[in-house]
Amino acid sequence: MSFALLFSGQGTQHAAMLPWLADDDLVRATCARLGVTDWRAALADPAWAQRNDVAQTLLTGLSLAAWQQLAPHVGVPAAVAGYSVGELPAFSAAGVFEAETAAALATARAAAMDRCAKHAPGGLLAVSGLGGQRLERLMADTGLAIAIRSGVDSSILGGPHASLDQAERIATLAGAQCTRLRVNVASHTPWMREAAQDFSHTLATVHFDPPRALLFGSAGDRIRDAASARVGLSAQIDHTVRWDAVMDHVAARQVACVLEVGPGQALAHMWNQRFQAIPARACDDFRSAAAVATWVNGLADG
Repeated sequence: MSFALLFSGQGTQHAAMLPWLADDDLVRATCARLGVTDWRAALADPAWAQRNDVAQTLLTGLSLAAWQQLAPHVGVPAAVAGYSVGELPAFSAAGVFEAETAAALATARAAAMDRCAKHAPGGLLAVSGLGGQRLERLMADTGLAIAIRSGVDSSILGGPHASLDQAERIATLAGAQCTRLRVNVASHTPWMREAAQDFSHTLATVHFDPPRALLFGSAGDRIRDAASARVGLSAQIDHTVRWDAVMDHVAARQVACVLEVGPGQALAHMWNQRFQAIPARACDDFRSAAAVATWVNGLADG
């Protein structure tokens, strides 16, 4: 039996997240990178917490720290994947590059996206209960693009703010559930093309190793070597994240359980809706690293 790791994306950060996380070198380095002494106290300011540069840097650093503190107490994961910026700590956990490199790349990624957003401002809208032709019609009417596919009738749309407002009104009237995400860029859509190109240039200067663990990219494909890792990390900035396909590939490994590393329980919730026979939990569910390890080992070794 075995387990899989899924690394969270931004938008669910909160001051009480990862209550068991120790203040180690990675946490302190993350605070230094952000210019704060206490990241929990800083997150109490909603404006600071929702900044794209803050969120990407903070979540990457804390997710890396969480996995570093858990790794000695659990086995080797059978599969690893990351959701949006969560790909950076996922690639690090799979051995593609060091944790310090992932942290630096998160800051560079956010900067590239923020520069792009200055002349292409936008955001993201989660829509559930609307799929197939109705979703296609909504996108045609509003000009939005699918940023993330997570299920048959659940997706995240991205694009300009005015178009998101229009889509939210139309979808809500059609009976769909809509949630504006706490993200200030149109991630994973064509509006971020310039950022993807910019980040690609950054990645070209970084040393990559082939993954040491089974790693799936945001397009639902397996990352087998350094070249595919570079392409995947840049392409996901302006291409749709196929999270539904990623989950299917991970489930095909016949894992015993899935652990979400990062803030919130969004990925664990999506997983449990899709694969009820394979339990998923989030690091945020537990009060100690030992409790996380006990749950993972109890199922993975069962």
